[in-house]
Amino acid sequence: MWAGNAWRAALFGVPRGCRAQSALAQLRGILEGELEGIRGAGTWKSERVITSRQGPHIHVDGVSGGILNFCANNYLGLSSHPKVIQAGLQALEEFGAGLSSVRFICGTQSIHKNLEAKIARFHQREDAILYPSCFDANAGLFEALLTPEDAVLSDELNHASIIDGIRLCKAHKYRYCHLDMADLEAKLQEAQKHRLRLVATDGAFSMDGDIAPLQEICCLASRYGALVFVDECHATGFLGPTGRGTDELLGVMDQVTIINSTLGKALGGASGGYTTGPEPLVSLLRQRARPYLFSNSLPPAVVGCASKALDLLMESNTIVQSMAAKTQRFRSKMEAAGFTVSGASHPICPVMLGDARLASRMADDMLKRGIFVIGFSYPVVPKGKARIRVQISAVHSEEDIDRCVEAFVEVGRLHGALP
Repeated sequence: MWAGNAWRAALFGVPRGCRAQSALAQLRGILEGELEGIRGAGTWKSERVITSRQGPHIHVDGVSGGILNFCANNYLGLSSHPKVIQAGLQALEEFGAGLSSVRFICGTQSIHKNLEAKIARFHQREDAILYPSCFDANAGLFEALLTPEDAVLSDELNHASIIDGIRLCKAHKYRYCHLDMADLEAKLQEAQKHRLRLVATDGAFSMDGDIAPLQEICCLASRYGALVFVDECHATGFLGPTGRGTDELLGVMDQVTIINSTLGKALGGASGGYTTGPEPLVSLLRQRARPYLFSNSLPPAVVGCASKALDLLMESNTIVQSMAAKTQRFRSKMEAAGFTVSGASHPICPVMLGDARLASRMADDMLKRGIFVIGFSYPVVPKGKARIRVQISAVHSEEDIDRCVEAFVEVGRLHGALP
């Protein structure tokens, strides 16, 4: 034994355990340097701890009293709707906590198939497939659908999940300037040599609150023989007369080929995503989409909640119609106060500040005044375009909105963002 250890020490210089500790120490040094760089740039992201259910009025650990929440994706206020909660409890009782399986083994229950059918009807498509998240839906689509013979044309400001999904596929990749239809046309002309051409865009862009010009995109796609894919995560449930999304809002439901969206925002807010479109595409995804094949099924309680949220939405569009007036109230009052609010007519209302530290400090001071908002900075948004993203919910009252604006004005003047 001694001879073996001596031989090893002579050969490698240090014992194996010491080398492992040295490697770990090196890793720690590298990581601490990276973390210190994030702190120094003012882009460190802290996680506030909520001690209540999600809603317009919440409680936050370490903060006394109730807090007004203006940064959730809870667009319709359904995350804590009594009927949605009850549906989740009923599904939990009837179908259990989970499936302990992927879908194709023993992870498909009747409620999963019923929800997929309901999603397809809602979007007026042929079929739908569920995923653990829309990030997974985007990760699964492009790789399964597109080959080296094909091309995908993507808006430069598409969500990270679309970008990552496209990276996984072997298709030729074209990136067009944000909302620039002349550039998209030029890229479509260049891509004519490929078998399939797929234009990929967010319907509503989550950081800026602007909406893709789907009428023009669909017109160009028709002219150049392309398909259209739209990510509707920040549109499903509340954009369009009945909440079907940007394709309904802009009158092109029959021209958009594929829709990916989420159950984790307006539709109950728990988790889950989906693809809806032509039946052969959905069938192919069930055979080839890796996030679907290798991820556990959505928990029954999540399925039950999302299904009830869709029921409520399809029964009445009253909640959808209340969104526009509340969004306009916030935007007009903020702009009158002197703030720049990006986007137009979307409940995502980015208050543009530019400086990352300013955005972070203002958000902290807003919390002290009972308003929960978050500063966004690089790498979530480009450098120099830091902002506080405010999100309006159907369950915010006019008084809630006015109080938020008043706090912004007070904090903005304190930090020199307003004169």
